[in-house]
Amino acid sequence: MEFLGLEWPTGYSESEIESAIITNLQSFLLELGKGFSFVGRQYRIKTDTKVFFIDMVFYNYILKCFVLIDLKIKDLTHQDIGQMDMYVRMFEDLKKTEGDNPTIGIILCAEKDQAIVKYSMLEEGKQIFAAKYRLVLPTEEELKNELEREKQFIREQIANKQPAS
Repeated sequence: MEFLGLEWPTGYSESEIESAIITNLQSFLLELGKGFSFVGRQYRIKTDTKVFFIDMVFYNYILKCFVLIDLKIKDLTHQDIGQMDMYVRMFEDLKKTEGDNPTIGIILCAEKDQAIVKYSMLEEGKQIFAAKYRLVLPTEEELKNELEREKQFIREQIANKQPAS
């Protein structure tokens, strides 16, 4: 997120980070990858009785799906995951058209706890992702450590799914 020009340590609100992304939308779209188009900011979606606002909505014309992004300036909570799950389900029912692939939800958060992610997700919620953002590029050593942590996490997940002999 260093391209936003925000300095570390952060004291920014979610709306300030969102505004910085919108100001730098072209760079943000390039960071997301190919095929993304911007649909809306504080995108309004409603049920019969309630109105909700999704931080940012994109459509990827290559993947043929909506991509919902929710920004969190604090640690990821199970409530955040439940909220995104609801947004994804609402988009599936109310916005997705014939030929669209399943909606993807992305939560960009300051910190995430793998156990909270693991136990907060419903089995069918495989299109919701939580990613930790940083306002500055990590050092080479930090990148190596993060890669090693992720490898260890994947090894543990694989080991836990192996049938008992």
